[in-house]
Amino acid sequence: MARELVVYLKRPGGQEQYSEPLQFQTQSISRLSELATWMLSHMHEDLSVETLSAKACLCPRHFYRRFKIEFGTTPADFVERLRLDEARRRLSNGDNRVENVGISVGFRSVDAFRRAFERRLGVNPSDYRRRFATSSNLSAIVDRSRRSIGFGKAA
Repeated sequence: MARELVVYLKRPGGQEQYSEPLQFQTQSISRLSELATWMLSHMHEDLSVETLSAKACLCPRHFYRRFKIEFGTTPADFVERLRLDEARRRLSNGDNRVENVGISVGFRSVDAFRRAFERRLGVNPSDYRRRFATSSNLSAIVDRSRRSIGFGKAA
């Protein structure tokens, strides 16, 4: 909402535009230019071709072709990579359960999340977390795991 309310001052003539959003606006003429940003903030929602094409005000067939030309991949592939990148970031933080991470980034089920994660990254989400979690977050993960299997309370 705030982005839509902000108006950037365009500099006249050939002067350099200092605002990054304005530079992008002056260089991009595509209807899809802000779609990726919108997708990031709506990952947990339905991001089907029908939904995205409606957001871009295009019919689904035309949207699919334009998306593939502009982004170099299919909308489904792009959405899955977007969701998995965010899931990797959240897993590295270590403060959420693996099951919650998958659902929070838009996967319909934990099983679908695990399959996509393993297919793309070659490792399951739990192993990824163990390998890449920061040391402070890793101790919280170990404590939570110990409590869930009955080894007592964390100190």
